[in-house]
Amino acid sequence: MNFDDIRTAQVTESVSLDCVDGAGQTMTLLGELGYTSTDPYAVTTTFQTSGGDVVWTFARDLMVRGLTAPAGDGDVHVWPCLDAEGQAVVIIELHSPDGELLVQVATKDVYRFVNRTLAVVPLGTESEHLDLDVLIGQLMAA
Repeated sequence: MNFDDIRTAQVTESVSLDCVDGAGQTMTLLGELGYTSTDPYAVTTTFQTSGGDVVWTFARDLMVRGLTAPAGDGDVHVWPCLDAEGQAVVIIELHSPDGELLVQVATKDVYRFVNRTLAVVPLGTESEHLDLDVLIGQLMAA
């Protein structure tokens, strides 16, 4: 396959992120879900904070599976739930050495985002969108 024939596509979705800390305190942040066909296996969640953007990257497949059932091992877990008002949300649980954060995102926003990513790169076709020369160059530069 000629990689010059593959167009780079980006998908973003502005979302409201309801963040719940370990003490049960909730804070709503503006955020963005992101995807690019040049990194077809990953999605990002960007938290827009007063101190700057905080970006978490994890497997797109994890987000897809977490829409309908609990998914994830390690630092990121995703599952469907209902919020305090009975609205459908997706929970994204993030773990780091500094602590843990639960994030609630409206299910409709996550579905819209995921469907848009699948229109760009369907599941199972991710490897067709990888440019190994670029990937190796990025790894060597790091």
